[in-house]
Amino acid sequence: MILISHRGNISGPNPEQENRPEYIAEALKQGYDVEVDVWFKDNKFMLGHDEPQYEFPFELIDQAYPKLWIHCKNIDALSKLNELDPNGSKVNYFWHESDLGVLTSKSYIWSTNLINNGILVMPEIFNTKPIKTTIGVCSDYIEKYK
Repeated sequence: MILISHRGNISGPNPEQENRPEYIAEALKQGYDVEVDVWFKDNKFMLGHDEPQYEFPFELIDQAYPKLWIHCKNIDALSKLNELDPNGSKVNYFWHESDLGVLTSKSYIWSTNLINNGILVMPEIFNTKPIKTTIGVCSDYIEKYK
């Protein structure tokens, strides 16, 4: 099963640290994939949930691109990533608002619902447990799924 740390969180939400490059790097070092929030503003990529806060360190993509799940936070980020990697051959990215499920650039189903062969997102919110056919989980408490 693919274990995805939500914004770098491993054992619960930590809003002061979420999406910080060093926080993301620590989750990667512990062996987790990481969902990161990415903006494209003023002709550069930035990390941050509600707004762009931290410059996106491209060495993260170079070193850990197979383990990053890039949540585009504005349509400009989606458009720019699609321009740079139109087939999702390197980077796994997606964009959504209140959708029940979306397809990532690498054709994974990203959803808060249980879907066969999908990534179950934030199961702690809906008290949902992965099923046999769940291929991954993204959670603030990802260590619980080891």
